[in-house]
Amino acid sequence: MTTLALHHEIHGSGGVPLLLVHGGAGTVGTNWHAVIPDLSRDRAVVGVELQGHGHTPHADRPYTFANSAADLARLVAGLGTGPVDVMGFSNGGPTVLELALGRPGLVRRIVVASGFTRRDGMVDGFWDAFDAPDIAQLPAPLAAAYREINPDPADLRRMFDLDIALMRGFRDLPDDRLAALAAPALFVGGDRDVVRPEHTVATAAAVGHGRALVLPAGHGDYLGMAGLEEPDPATTAACLAVVRRFLDRP
Repeated sequence: MTTLALHHEIHGSGGVPLLLVHGGAGTVGTNWHAVIPDLSRDRAVVGVELQGHGHTPHADRPYTFANSAADLARLVAGLGTGPVDVMGFSNGGPTVLELALGRPGLVRRIVVASGFTRRDGMVDGFWDAFDAPDIAQLPAPLAAAYREINPDPADLRRMFDLDIALMRGFRDLPDDRLAALAAPALFVGGDRDVVRPEHTVATAAAVGHGRALVLPAGHGDYLGMAGLEEPDPATTAACLAVVRRFLDRP
């Protein structure tokens, strides 16, 4: 499998490194700017940008969860720190699960934020948007952040098409594969998320060392992102307190 050198940036130092994996149309800045200062207080936090996103170039290969997991495995191995903790947002969730299942020796603990493992785990109508995708539906903050890095409109379209193809190709992760997950995993979501809260809880129950956290929030605003609702600093602080406690366990 051909792997790609991913753009990454390191904040903080010490501790078990925490790898942050963005969601659709995301970058390190758009998905994680609000939480990096807190999470990097006492550990190295490594923000990555996947194929064709942010500062990582496009490549002549399909953009798939498996290919992204292979890219992440190469990056983690290159850090030379031993196993890392990994946190993935939205469609970054299936990516980090693919990494942990395929290369368990590289992953210590996992946080899946608004991630999903089954198509029926999403709210009604979610998948309809991928039947006739319209780039105008791309959230303005994500489009603006991408243009700051890559101002060519054709490049924005190429990134958008990558994410559409990725989601169209998503297939349910069978429960027996989830049950094989060795790393402790925390599944986080909002009660008004595009991921059904009951799916977040059920996914945590399906893994051997799974826990669930459902917050009064939408898709990602509990991490300080501009999501379905306005970010609430108190909710973000509460979320980070639970995440940090989970990650700080041996």
